[in-house]
Amino acid sequence: MTKAELIAAIAEETGKTKADAEKFMSATLETIEKTLKKGDSISLIGFGTFSVGKRAARTGRNPQTGEPLKIAASKSVKFSAGKKLKEAVNKKKK
Repeated sequence: MTKAELIAAIAEETGKTKADAEKFMSATLETIEKTLKKGDSISLIGFGTFSVGKRAARTGRNPQTGEPLKIAASKSVKFSAGKKLKEAVNKKKK
């Protein structure tokens, strides 16, 4: 599903216009981004949790030459699915 398809689905579910749904979607994503930039996590009960993980600096290898290279420390975004979402995804169709 693309972002445009998701916006259309939200508009249909809520009975709002696509423009309103896009504003809602943009505001939600911006808020998630700002919160994660601060290092905080976001918990949506039943859906899941967005959090920031830290990756330590490490030594890797160039796959073409085999030379070792330094990989800088970085942050990554993690998502852990909540119980309700896991159950919905694993629910078998009859």
